Amino acid sequence: MKVLREEIILDCSAKVLWDILSDISRCDWVPTVDKISLDGDCRIFEMEGMGPITEKILLLDNETMTLQYSAIDTPVPIKHHLASMSVVKVDEEHCQLEWKTEIDPEIFAEGIYQGMLLSIEGIRKLLHKI
Repeated sequence: MKVLREEIILDCSAKVLWDILSDISRCDWVPTVDKISLDGDCRIFEMEGMGPITEKILLLDNETMTLQYSAIDTPVPIKHHLASMSVVKVDEEHCQLEWKTEIDPEIFAEGIYQGMLLSIEGIRKLLHKI
């Protein structure tokens, strides 16, 4: 199993970032996703070149500003996927995004990591509009 991590400081309050990430139907910060639909505790979306993907929301904790989810239905044979995004306040105008993803088999790690980086860039672009 491969563990991917990204920790970045963003120029916004923790509340602003958490408002974006905690809206699990929102995809304007994920460049490769056009639409997300919700079905109970699952979100379904299509990623460019991947087809439909279903993620189960395991934790959406407003107090700790933590979102945890797992890809449970994908077009590729993933044995294990667990991702966690946490927002930590640095000061009134800055926060840290901590994003960790576990993936097995490891052959999919690079693609997932590139998706994380594209999504972080999408967050940065969105924050410039706010």
